[in-house]
Amino acid sequence: IMRKSQVRKLDSVIKDYLGEINITKKLREVSVVSQWELLMGKMVSSRTEKIYIKNGALYLKLSSPVLKNELMMMRQDIIDRMNESAGEQVISRIVML
Repeated sequence: IMRKSQVRKLDSVIKDYLGEINITKKLREVSVVSQWELLMGKMVSSRTEKIYIKNGALYLKLSSPVLKNELMMMRQDIIDRMNESAGEQVISRIVML
């Protein structure tokens, strides 16, 4: 018999479980990467050949050296935008490939 004090909302139980298996951060990383075009625009997205997050670093491979240079100058702004989108600090630095 389940007592009233033991009843929890399903989203709360799922959040706790995901936290226990350390997948929450990975899900946030995937979410942020999937929003790259929305956060940076179609032009930047179309010239992005590779993007992923590993150990708090955002790795980018771009097809345009000029764009690469521009984004390097904007790196703190990019970090701030992506972390704001994630709702927590997911990215601490950017590495250009």
